[in-house]
Amino acid sequence: MSSRQDPLAGQVALVTGGSRRIGREICLRLARDGAAVAVNARASLSEAEQVVQDIEKVGGRAMIALADISDEAANKALIESIIQRYGRLDIVVHNAVNREHGSFESLDLAAFRAAQAVVVDGAFLLAKHAAPELVKTKGSFVFISGATAFTGAKGPGTPTAKSALVGLMRSIAVTYGALGVRANLISPGRIEAEEDAEERKAELSRGRPDHLIPLRRPGRPQEIANVVAAVAGPDFSYVTGQVIHATGGFFMGS
Repeated sequence: MSSRQDPLAGQVALVTGGSRRIGREICLRLARDGAAVAVNARASLSEAEQVVQDIEKVGGRAMIALADISDEAANKALIESIIQRYGRLDIVVHNAVNREHGSFESLDLAAFRAAQAVVVDGAFLLAKHAAPELVKTKGSFVFISGATAFTGAKGPGTPTAKSALVGLMRSIAVTYGALGVRANLISPGRIEAEEDAEERKAELSRGRPDHLIPLRRPGRPQEIANVVAAVAGPDFSYVTGQVIHATGGFFMGS
């Protein structure tokens, strides 16, 4: 039985793109709340190993789950490996992304499709193979989108992919709601991580300067992880099919 200190005790979570930045913090936060965490990455083994070690150092449970989630066989095997290890699956957080910043003029179809493959195809395949397990546990899907899905951006690849997650999330909510499965989407705004290069921080700041953010600062990966933990947890048991904008207020749309 869970408590206020460990509301996810006994549960098992999968976090795609879990080795860096927001994904890493989501893994750490869900583990602190009591969940066993499968840390997914496509190739960054050493970083995934570090996340697992950090969780285990404080008494949590975690496993490395290397897989290309845009590949159906790999996706199916990923879910099966988690069930084999822990016997259940309660939370799926889809955070993985293949960012493509090319313009309409420079972006070819192959690169555009590559951006969709990880974000959209990966989300669909996760839903297809994880949903039967989440039905058993009355679990929760949480998709991580981004503000450009709603505000637009000059490059079409990533905004298109992130926007598609809204429709998929709501389809899952409608399809599986009667079976007790919830699905929601979190859309972060400008997020800065300690490990971000100064060039990246400067680029993000130019695109969304502090004075245009009501809270007058960028967000931190930990703050997005806090929202994920809340949405996936028992306090949000009557919330499904929703988009939650964690943008410091610069975007307040639906």
